[in-house]
Amino acid sequence: MKRAPALASLLLVLAGCAGRPVAPGPGTAPPPPGRPVVPPPPRIVGPDLFGLQGDMTQGTLLRGVAPAGTALLMLDGKPVRIAADGRFIIGFNRDAPDHAMLEARLQDGRLLRLPLTIGKRAWDISNLSTLPMGTSPSPAYQKIRAAELAQIAAARALNANSDGWRQKMIYPTTGRISTLFGSQRIYKGGVEGAYHGGMDIARPTGTPVAAPADGVIALATAKPFSLEGNLVMIDHGFGLMSAIMHLSRIDVKQGDHVRQGQIIGLVGSTGRATGPHLHWGLTWQGARIDPLLVAGPMPTGAATTAGAR
Repeated sequence: MKRAPALASLLLVLAGCAGRPVAPGPGTAPPPPGRPVVPPPPRIVGPDLFGLQGDMTQGTLLRGVAPAGTALLMLDGKPVRIAADGRFIIGFNRDAPDHAMLEARLQDGRLLRLPLTIGKRAWDISNLSTLPMGTSPSPAYQKIRAAELAQIAAARALNANSDGWRQKMIYPTTGRISTLFGSQRIYKGGVEGAYHGGMDIARPTGTPVAAPADGVIALATAKPFSLEGNLVMIDHGFGLMSAIMHLSRIDVKQGDHVRQGQIIGLVGSTGRATGPHLHWGLTWQGARIDPLLVAGPMPTGAATTAGAR
């Protein structure tokens, strides 16, 4: 009769362990795994589903609206920012390949794919077969240039909060387009010079220069750069950025919020320039975009013939 309390305690312990999981012993087979979730195969869709607007060519900027329920938008595997209303922009470099892939991963796991065909453009190429490209830059210049490029790279990495990318862009100034986007020179021996990454507009020194769209000043140089001269970079948001070069005067500073049409400086010929003009460069996530395709034809009364830089 004295063993009854001990037996009762043992029964209570066993009862408490009954609901606990027991580790499998040696030779015990693991439980069968659950059925794996297999995502549906990607679905090829048409451009209407993304509402793309713009010319599908090299150097272009396209606007669109992501399909409803999009959790992740990608262009050739790289993420693309989406606004709260689903709107987005994408751009293609001057030398973009023939094909690209726009993908939308939906919240339910489905993947929508839109194959894009990028049209090739005929660029303004000057063959200067008797003119050598020039001597290599000196170590002193390379040191100066490296510091300048570092400032430009830092400005491009800011990712300012601005809705300027939504606006229809205007020209910083109107006038004769002296050099077209994408033009290039081929020197003696078939050596290719760097292509022109923006648009040159010939105007007299002191002509006011306006912001093409709303944005945040990402860079306003304290002194002229060796190539760009007095340079202002405007972050329009969502990876879209303007670079305004060769200014004779800068009227803004880094961090300023500017509105479309606001005067940011004056036309000049600082930096590497043969005469007074404005260089307007436009990029989307580093891809160089043709301003002429974004702003449209130069307003009536301003000639658009290309000439020397």
